[in-house]
Amino acid sequence: MPRISKKSKATAAEEDDMNDPRIDAEVMAAIQRLEAESALPVFPTTLPLLPIRDQVYFPHMIFPLLVGREKSVRALDEATANSRHIFIVAQADLSAEDPDEDHIYRVGIVAEVMQILRVPDGTVRVMLEGLERCRIVEYLQTEPHFRVVVEPLPTTETKNLQIEALMRDVTTQFEQIVSISKNIQPEALINVVNTEEPGRLADVITPYLTKMRVEAQQEILETIDVRERLERLSIVLRKEMDILDIQKNIRSQVEKEMGDTQREYLLREQMKVIQNELGERDERTLELDEYRKKIMEAGMPDAVAERAAKEVERLERMPYAAPEGVVVRNYLDWMVSLPWSISTPDHIEVAEAERVLDEDHSGLKKAKERILEFLAVRKLTGSTRGPILCFAGPPGVGKTSIGKSIAKALGRKFIRISLGGVRDEAEIRGHRRTYIGSMPGRILQGIKQAGVNNPVFMLDEIDKLGMDFRGDPSSALLEALDPAQNNEFSDHYLEAAFDLSDVMFVTTANLLDTIPAALRDRMEVINFAGYTEEDKLAIAVQHMIPRTRKEHGLTAEQFVLTEAAIRSLVRQYTREAGVRNLEREVAALCRKVAHKVASGEQLREIIDVGDIARYLGKPRYRYGVMEEEDQIAAATGLVYTEFGGDTVTIEVSLLKGHEGKVQLTGQLGDVMKESAQTALSYVRSRALELGIDENFYRTTDVHLHVPSGGVPKDGPSAGITIATAIASALTRRPIRREIAMTGEITLRGRVLPVGGIREKVLAAHRAGIREVILPRDNEKDLEDLPDNVREEMTFHLIGQADEALRIAGVQD
Repeated sequence: MPRISKKSKATAAEEDDMNDPRIDAEVMAAIQRLEAESALPVFPTTLPLLPIRDQVYFPHMIFPLLVGREKSVRALDEATANSRHIFIVAQADLSAEDPDEDHIYRVGIVAEVMQILRVPDGTVRVMLEGLERCRIVEYLQTEPHFRVVVEPLPTTETKNLQIEALMRDVTTQFEQIVSISKNIQPEALINVVNTEEPGRLADVITPYLTKMRVEAQQEILETIDVRERLERLSIVLRKEMDILDIQKNIRSQVEKEMGDTQREYLLREQMKVIQNELGERDERTLELDEYRKKIMEAGMPDAVAERAAKEVERLERMPYAAPEGVVVRNYLDWMVSLPWSISTPDHIEVAEAERVLDEDHSGLKKAKERILEFLAVRKLTGSTRGPILCFAGPPGVGKTSIGKSIAKALGRKFIRISLGGVRDEAEIRGHRRTYIGSMPGRILQGIKQAGVNNPVFMLDEIDKLGMDFRGDPSSALLEALDPAQNNEFSDHYLEAAFDLSDVMFVTTANLLDTIPAALRDRMEVINFAGYTEEDKLAIAVQHMIPRTRKEHGLTAEQFVLTEAAIRSLVRQYTREAGVRNLEREVAALCRKVAHKVASGEQLREIIDVGDIARYLGKPRYRYGVMEEEDQIAAATGLVYTEFGGDTVTIEVSLLKGHEGKVQLTGQLGDVMKESAQTALSYVRSRALELGIDENFYRTTDVHLHVPSGGVPKDGPSAGITIATAIASALTRRPIRREIAMTGEITLRGRVLPVGGIREKVLAAHRAGIREVILPRDNEKDLEDLPDNVREEMTFHLIGQADEALRIAGVQD
């Protein structure tokens, strides 16, 4: 096996020759080179290789190693059997369990095996001494273990001023690290300070930097130039110093805060002892005692009081300035401020309640009757539990205000929350206390605001509830609105049961279709129909004008609105089921008069029919004025929307075509489109009776339009109106202008009943129409109409579509 042998020193020449100044520089350099080579250790150039993970070893180190992989154990066995030398090199891929040549760095160290110990579990503990950095020249074998040819890396240990400065800088930084770090023993400084060779200094310091990455250690090992090696090490030491300084500051700050907290705790404990001796109490003790007193006085259930008492004990154990203390205080403030046992006694006098309802609201006969029945049952049974009332009807008909009247009649507090646009379940049930800024839900907030546990609680616009990824608020309402469950309503914030069984919940909605079935099942629906003209007149005279006049600073003498003027506002400037737009128009008149009075132009203003156009402009709607002549292919239908009833004109146009295509416009829904197809099929089946060509659809396309195009429409109730308009277009016979109609049609021409009859008839009455075609099965709904409307209008109750065609003048 080839070896690198120690060369003998240069033979000394005679003393006078060695001192001869004529010896040139080349000879001196050769002598120095020979002396350096003579100091090199002796080891074979062909060695077994031992790959190492997670660590890079350097020359001049004595280090232990635990060898467990079979190939590594075999390489160690070969080394101990021969020259006891082995090549130690780091793995480039730390995850490789069985590395190959590509996973191993090319530069490592030759180490001598000093001691070896075999453990019963098959592993080997070995003590090694690093001798020299070498590079791999060639792999001779990879199985059963690695054997390689190595060669030493040439190094230069020349010292100059720059290298001397780098050595001092590196040594100083290492001393500072040792003084701060607890991971390096102080004895390491002795070895570093006694090292004079620059290259060896870098090799001695680097292994102590255990947090250094393998790649960075390998770069220093592979660096041949001593100056560059020291510069790399200096950068690493400076970074390590910065990290240790930051850690030191953090540690000092934490220790200081912990010390301050402990000191504050001890001082407070001492203060308690002193105050007890003096018979005094500190502010915090007063706060805790105040909480305990309020918990006892709140009348909480035993389980809730116990939970609140535990929170007080938890607050007592906390440092005074602890952030968690704010959360606990807010929680306790909510617990003691809720009216657990405070209620107002009911004063249910049915006659008085009827007087209050009639005084506050005109019309709404059916709704007021049902409310009085509800109150009568409560009085007789003495039970606070009962159905949840849901007031359903168009906007502006008094749903919210009648809820206030119920509270007034019962002598209860009234609370209203709007649910329109609520999409988060936490709005109903509250947020859990883990969230910053959490608080109870809207229901318990309303209870706290009322100050009693049995208010009249109105949930306004319950049909406008939304749903998204944050949860379904309508599902959260199921528990609150169920009389069998709401005696233990659980809010996420309180995490304690609150009794809602004494609360009288009242909900309002414009449409019932959007309310989930489970929620709708828990409520008793009371329908609020639109006001008649007489109702609106009474509301304006008794309530609206006096209130609006007062809001604008006018007296009864300064602002007078005649009955004829009010009727003109109702007929020509508003078209609604409620009275909100009417109130806006009255307010507009009040502003005009207030301007005159404030300017000193006029001290009294009596507004009659002829004055309204001067103040409000031209009339916006036509009332009681029929078309000048009957129209062909244009029928007046009656519809029911969330705003009440309304009239709509359905138009049909016949176009030349060859496929009989039907075009439907006006934002029609699927049900209404199917109704139009049914009506057309019915007309085709009656072609002979109507006197039209049976094959008209082969040469004619039908275009049906329902104004207004920007408003979505749906439902089957326009079927009879569509059939009449199509028949008029095909027969070229005009439809009587003074008639309106509603009803669902079948293919056989039967007319089926529809809903919203009261609202639809009132809409026709508002529009000046005095004849209405209705399904025969809707005759019972005419009882809900006001007496004056029934007297003024003529109703045609039909069972077949042919009757509608004859009444409308389309068929003989």
